Amino acid sequence: MLSGLYLITDDNSDGKLLQRVEAALAGGADTVQYRAKNISSNERLDMAKRLLKLCHKSGARLIVNDFAELAKEIDADGVHLGQEDMGVVQARQLLGREKIIGVSTHNVDQALKAEAHGADYIAFGSIFPTDSKEVPEVVGIEALRKVRRAIRVPLVAIGGIDISGADQVIEAGADAVAVISSVMQDSSPGIAAREFALLFNRRQDRPRGRVLTIAGSDSSGGAGVQADLKTISLLGSYGSSVITALTAQNTEGVKGIFPIESDFVTEQLDAVLDDIGTDTVKTGMLNWGGTVARVARIIRNRSLLAVVDPVMIAKGGASLLDEEAVDSLLSQLLPQTYLLTPNLPEAEKITGAPVRNLEEMESAGRTLQDLGVRNVLIKGGHLQDEDAVDLLFIGDDKHELRSPRVDTRNTHGTGCTYSAAIATFLAQGQPLLKAVEQAKTFIDLAIASAVDIGKGQGPVNHIEAAFRFFHQQQS
Repeated sequence: MLSGLYLITDDNSDGKLLQRVEAALAGGADTVQYRAKNISSNERLDMAKRLLKLCHKSGARLIVNDFAELAKEIDADGVHLGQEDMGVVQARQLLGREKIIGVSTHNVDQALKAEAHGADYIAFGSIFPTDSKEVPEVVGIEALRKVRRAIRVPLVAIGGIDISGADQVIEAGADAVAVISSVMQDSSPGIAAREFALLFNRRQDRPRGRVLTIAGSDSSGGAGVQADLKTISLLGSYGSSVITALTAQNTEGVKGIFPIESDFVTEQLDAVLDDIGTDTVKTGMLNWGGTVARVARIIRNRSLLAVVDPVMIAKGGASLLDEEAVDSLLSQLLPQTYLLTPNLPEAEKITGAPVRNLEEMESAGRTLQDLGVRNVLIKGGHLQDEDAVDLLFIGDDKHELRSPRVDTRNTHGTGCTYSAAIATFLAQGQPLLKAVEQAKTFIDLAIASAVDIGKGQGPVNHIEAAFRFFHQQQS
């Protein structure tokens, strides 16, 4: 069944079509539609052959747009037809029963006609406004819902779809989402593709989505890998872990740190990723430069969507990241980061500027984006404000997330838990803004329900927070 991310190629104006498609395939594109009208037939044939090889190497399909004869010549997986192209019956006679035939439609009657003639899937749009000159009209979400009710074959939504729009069309019943510029023109096509592909995880049974935490071990169980795995499991995903350091700590502070050799960190990563794989990565305490560099390289090479919690200083004041690691964080990990989640002291350490109010938080967020971070969440827990205020930067957009501040000393593990929850909701198919909003709710509940454990700053209450979170979701 055709489903997931349906990538349509652009005009290859910069000559990097193969590289961008290869990155998008690594990010999770299931189907590639090769669209190329304004080039010679020889150039089109050569590129189609190369794309077919790339797609099949990744286990994806290649669909040729318009040119059924070309699809037959290279033995592509199918052809996509417009309203003015060859009919479905004729294309079926040319390609055979085993090949996929899709048809672009703009209303229910066209969709029903294409299905009746034997189309294997229906593309419907344009759902939203788009710059494409080929789009005859904008049909909207409600029309998509009508087509979904009318047809039985897979439905592909197309036209002006970004991440927010993809969230809407999937909820409206689309089996696949067709995108062009949102992936092909992105500076990181692999990450853009993975962002879209993960949205379809919402249809999985529990455990829904896989989350890999790369962090230190907290012997007290309140933070680090232990807090991450509690969060991931209680929220309904599958958690795996890579240990970067062992700590001897309790609620009163860190007593000792035993770093894990970076070679063994890499061995753990390869063991997990080569077998189980992961949908999202959450990093915490990385401890030293060699580990940071290796983690950054693996995130880049595998097009992983990484939520990076730049753990630098323990609540008791102990340094958790050496200077070499800070340099590696800035130069190597930040450019590979999907979402960075610093608190105020961490934001100050990275940017070199004070961060003490909302205005300075915004300045820091934009500076971090300039350093190569795709999205930034600056946590305002250290603000002297009656509300706990976080700022989320997604591209040019800024979102302010507020919640009442809880008067408690039991906040051990808040940063780890918050970022792990975000990674979990992303892995479950939520777009970034919704994932952060839900994680904010979860961590607020975990702080509000914390009980005294130990003699110092006790941990947040993961299990009670999960109970209350799901109760709220159901009510």
